[in-house]
Amino acid sequence: MTAQNELRLLPWSGPEGKPCYLSTDDKGGYMSRLADNIEADQLDAAAILLEHASATLDDQDANPEDLRQLTGELTGILRDVLRIATSRGHLLGVSEPHRF
Repeated sequence: MTAQNELRLLPWSGPEGKPCYLSTDDKGGYMSRLADNIEADQLDAAAILLEHASATLDDQDANPEDLRQLTGELTGILRDVLRIATSRGHLLGVSEPHRF
């Protein structure tokens, strides 16, 4: 098994929003591949949402409800992307990102 500081942060949360970690030496194992696939899907969704956000912000007729919904979607996808970046940073041996 991997050492404690080599646990992989998974791209989903557990109960009560707590982070989930994977401890394995098999980077090609089922759970590692599942996490890789979910991360890829989340990054694809982020790219699509970014295009949608740009279009919505360029739309002079966008109403406040559209902007509120967009803000909620952007918050969720940003949370996913930050989790992926944190996970990959740990895998590369990079320290935690700065908190503002």
